[in-house]
Amino acid sequence: MSYCHGNHMEDSPFLSSADADRKTDFYDRNLALFEEELDIRPKVSSLLSRLVNYTNITQGAREHEEAENTETSRRKAPKSPNMGTLMGVYLPCLQNIFGVILFLRLTWIVGTAGIVQSFLIVLMCCSCTMLTAISMSAIATNGVVPAGGAYFMISRSLGAEFGGAVGICFYLGTTFAAAMYILGAIEIFLKYLVPQAAIFHASDHHGGDSAILNNMRVYGTICLSLMAVVVFVGVKYVNKLASLFLACVIISIVSIYAGAIKSVFQPPDFSICMLGNRTLVRDQFDVCSKTVLEGNVTVPSQLWRNFCSSGNMSSPQCDDYFNQNNVTEIQGIPGLASGIIRDNMWGDYLEKGQILEKAGLPSVDVHGAVESFGLYVSADIATSFTLLVGIFFPSATGIMAGSNRSGDLKDAQKSIPIGTILAITTTTLVYFSSVVLFGACIEGAVLRDKFGDAVSKNLVVGTLSWPSPWVIVIGSFFSTVGAGLQSLTGAPRLLQAIAKDNIIPFLRVFGHGKANGEPTWALLLTGLIAELGILIASLDMVAPILSMFFLMCYLFVNLACAVQTLLRTPNWRPRFKYYHWALSFLGMSMCLALMFISSWYYAIVAMCIAGMIYKYIEYQGAEKEWGDGIRGLSLSAARYSLLRLEHGPPHTKNWRPQVLVLLKLDEDLHVKYPRLLTFVSQLKAGKGLTIVGSVIQGQFLDSYGETQASEQAVKNMMEIERVKGFCQVVVASKVREGIAHLIQSCGLGGMKHNTVVMGWPYGWRQSEDPRAWKTFINTVRCTTAAHLALMVPKNVSFYPSNHERFTDGTIDVWWIVHDGGMLMLLPFLLKQHKVWRKCKMRIFTVAQMDDNSIQMKKDLATFLYQLRIEAEVEVVEMHDSDISAYTYERTLMMEQRSQMLRQMRLSSAEREREAQLVKDRHSLIRMGSLYSDEEEEVVEPVADKIQMTWTKEKYEAERRNRNNAPENFRELMSLKPDQSNVRRMHTAVKLNEVIVNKSHDARLVLLNMPGPPRNTDGDENYMEFLEVLTEGLERVLLVRGGGREVITIYS
Repeated sequence: MSYCHGNHMEDSPFLSSADADRKTDFYDRNLALFEEELDIRPKVSSLLSRLVNYTNITQGAREHEEAENTETSRRKAPKSPNMGTLMGVYLPCLQNIFGVILFLRLTWIVGTAGIVQSFLIVLMCCSCTMLTAISMSAIATNGVVPAGGAYFMISRSLGAEFGGAVGICFYLGTTFAAAMYILGAIEIFLKYLVPQAAIFHASDHHGGDSAILNNMRVYGTICLSLMAVVVFVGVKYVNKLASLFLACVIISIVSIYAGAIKSVFQPPDFSICMLGNRTLVRDQFDVCSKTVLEGNVTVPSQLWRNFCSSGNMSSPQCDDYFNQNNVTEIQGIPGLASGIIRDNMWGDYLEKGQILEKAGLPSVDVHGAVESFGLYVSADIATSFTLLVGIFFPSATGIMAGSNRSGDLKDAQKSIPIGTILAITTTTLVYFSSVVLFGACIEGAVLRDKFGDAVSKNLVVGTLSWPSPWVIVIGSFFSTVGAGLQSLTGAPRLLQAIAKDNIIPFLRVFGHGKANGEPTWALLLTGLIAELGILIASLDMVAPILSMFFLMCYLFVNLACAVQTLLRTPNWRPRFKYYHWALSFLGMSMCLALMFISSWYYAIVAMCIAGMIYKYIEYQGAEKEWGDGIRGLSLSAARYSLLRLEHGPPHTKNWRPQVLVLLKLDEDLHVKYPRLLTFVSQLKAGKGLTIVGSVIQGQFLDSYGETQASEQAVKNMMEIERVKGFCQVVVASKVREGIAHLIQSCGLGGMKHNTVVMGWPYGWRQSEDPRAWKTFINTVRCTTAAHLALMVPKNVSFYPSNHERFTDGTIDVWWIVHDGGMLMLLPFLLKQHKVWRKCKMRIFTVAQMDDNSIQMKKDLATFLYQLRIEAEVEVVEMHDSDISAYTYERTLMMEQRSQMLRQMRLSSAEREREAQLVKDRHSLIRMGSLYSDEEEEVVEPVADKIQMTWTKEKYEAERRNRNNAPENFRELMSLKPDQSNVRRMHTAVKLNEVIVNKSHDARLVLLNMPGPPRNTDGDENYMEFLEVLTEGLERVLLVRGGGREVITIYS
């Protein structure tokens, strides 16, 4: 005979060779000991082969190109990532970092802030990005990073909430970057390439700004639409042109260096015309002079005619400033050897509309005519150090380009740190050297001239470049267009990645796209948001917005690295070793500082957006468990707090009910009395600890699945009733043992329950099975022994739901015995909840004959005043009266019933024994056997041949016992009630009369719960006393204190 225990391999103790051969398909012969594990777990060899063959999901580039041509994509096997550090990280980062600001605004920043402060601006921005790159390298090398770049890294490090918030910030930053690049491209196009293409023209010098902005809006919208179409048609075109755009950037930068070197011995000829010390717009006239010689005659120049209303030199009506100041021509690009660097060391911040002046030139300061204002070069916006920081910062962004391509890299963990840090180092050196070269080569007035008006509307950087200004103009135009296309390509994919993670429900629609995965809907949204940036129309206004979103993103990258490092989570093992939490914190602080330096109001808006997304994901988003650092942080904080709580019991001022709710489940594992949870949620109002416990009868090994299902059912009910807390289901052979385990072991350290809430055992009178009420009384005894408070809501099904509102009524407290103040505290806590808020509180106390009830009332009112609890006070006098016949009758009925039930309790085994032993006995003896006293514990079934276990002595004793049965029965009929029971019943009846009289219409009655008798024989009588005490009351809460003060009059 074979003994099977559910394991199919344990048929016989040894494997024959034939069996082993048969089973080689399933198991390696050398691993026979681990056969059961191999059923459910993989072998090491198969696990390793799976992990090594893992390929990252590539970001956008290759799979979309192949998907464009479906036939070829079906034939081709997917290529493995093969990009190295140079092509995969270094050059994409260079292309993303160098951008429109370098060509269009860096000269202006140097002129306005001076070389020293420009150096500081570059240093701040580049230090911030370098520290962020170090943190990013640590995160990127801590395991395989699938595509998704910053979003993926932060969401997996800091959790879905932070990841979603930062992902959206990064997405908005990239989208506004597209708008900024497009505005830069249109500025180059309209100012330097084809100025005659302008649609709107200024009617006077005041309308110039609005005309320029409207031109930018029209052309920007056209350009954005064209770019969106290109991106929609196919990413492969954008990726193929990327190298061309990068070449444009590099050629442009090289031409600047070449021009600077050439300026040492042969400066380019760009003269600027000065009237006094004011700079003139050069394209308004031909010769920089008041008069010109035509033949031998001196005639007014075009410049004269601009400033004077009549062309006659003998009686001119000229501008005062023009009359009193001379016209001079100075070199716009004096060259590297000229020593101009001394003049450009310090800044010259201008107000809007202020005319550009050169400090060293002589000038008579008189007010000129307003009509002449348009002839001078003036500042278009008010400048400050903080504004320049916000405008320059976008030229330091773009460091994520490498991590975004992690899917295409051969060895991402090696390439990302090296490539990114090298790219930042290169760009920082270029910026530093550019600041020095611009300050050392170009005249200050020209540097401060944002649009090159003083040098015949040439791009200021272009005037320095060699061989021609057109190299920079064309190069910067193409590189800016390329950067815009790259941003429009990357942003929709980022949004699609966030949408597919399903953490922000309203973004789900953007997860869908074309059949080949192109994010069509995301591209549409990106286009609309970018259009908002284009409608702003000013590059200087869009740049700080973009800075905010990128700084928010970088701040969280640093935070993620710092949190992971400080928590020392076991999974935090980056290959990149040159990081430290202090560097991450420094980077985080710099990001925060730069946000508020560049624009405090944009910073607050960006933080509000991130905060709202965070809270939205927290409340609405899908539950994600990504093993993130914030969860680790929560665990560390919880551990720290629990250890702090361990130092001693809480002070009376901090005492609040930490509740253990004992729930009963029915056969289908549904909660039998869900209103218990409703009551607890109203009492707790979301504060403190709530543990919901339940007991399943059985053996743990057999009932594990049932336990899981029960836990889930309880958790679902807790969610419905909005109870914030923990759930614990235990399996025990007896319910009372399970409850004792829960009372002893629930909670952790200082976070243990101090109050037990349990239901009333309804129907205990009708049930022949005494287990229900015995379990109840046992629990009362356990809570008393553990010094815990106890609450028993009676008629709990009549308690209000969370949606009901009591608009009037009272909560009545019957304070009979002092229990530490629980009776005072509970109504106060209940009144915090909206269901009970409108109820008034009444406190009744009982006075005996020898008590001074008037003084008691005063004392109680004073006590409540000191407790800061508003309540009506009433002292009820209970006069000594004779015990009524009704009380005797109730006591007698109770005792008779109790005695009778005790004698009727028989286990099924006892009945079988009766059948065997007394087949031919008298019916009275048979009847007597029905009243044998038997505990509720189930007796082991008796074996078939029962007479073998009976000795003669046992048989005689049994017969004598049965002969006494008629006497027992007669005793039952002539029973006299026990005097102590009569006294107790008298108290219960009298108190019940008083309570019903005063509180029959109360919304809730709170009452001291008398303790169970010391002698367990009177347990059933105790249940009867409680029933009599609460008769005729709709909602009763029986309360028993835990033996300590829970309320205090002191502050």
